[in-house]
Amino acid sequence: MHNDMNETELAIKKMLTSFGEDPEREGLKKTPERARRAFDKIFAGYGKDPKEVVTTFEAENYDEMIVMKDIEFYSTCEHHMLPFFGKAHIGYIPDGHIIGLSKIPRLVDIFARRLQNQERLTKQIADTLKELLNPRGVGVVLEAQHLCVMARGVEKQGANVVTSAMVGLFKKNLNTRSEFLHLVTR
Repeated sequence: MHNDMNETELAIKKMLTSFGEDPEREGLKKTPERARRAFDKIFAGYGKDPKEVVTTFEAENYDEMIVMKDIEFYSTCEHHMLPFFGKAHIGYIPDGHIIGLSKIPRLVDIFARRLQNQERLTKQIADTLKELLNPRGVGVVLEAQHLCVMARGVEKQGANVVTSAMVGLFKKNLNTRSEFLHLVTR
């Protein structure tokens, strides 16, 4: 083992050996370093505080629903350490403050780029928007495909998992919830 390898690279090298591979063969020599760099990106959400990323503005009396849909995300299943990926649909009704539009996908990425399960990811996004904006309501729907379902176990290619988290008016008011779900499924 090389002294200049960090712990992640050493673990990857050990994993390759445990599979019966030779980590010194030409095609694998740089794999531990390449994989570590990939993991640095895949797990970049650790250590990031949503409060430092999200900026809010006065809503200027805007009190109607704001929806951003089809936000791509990539995450990693904490059970099998395999990818799951899909789209997030997020809506909220401001009560004095709005969030910068570019900050919504950044918020999704902060939580998606950690070991996750889809249910927790959905709730973390909704709870954080509630905490940062104190809106009249928040709705979050995530649609995802899980490699652990597609490539192992039941091996079902077309299965999508849909989760939702509703807060405030989105939870209490059927018309608000229906309007949100209508907008994100159009």
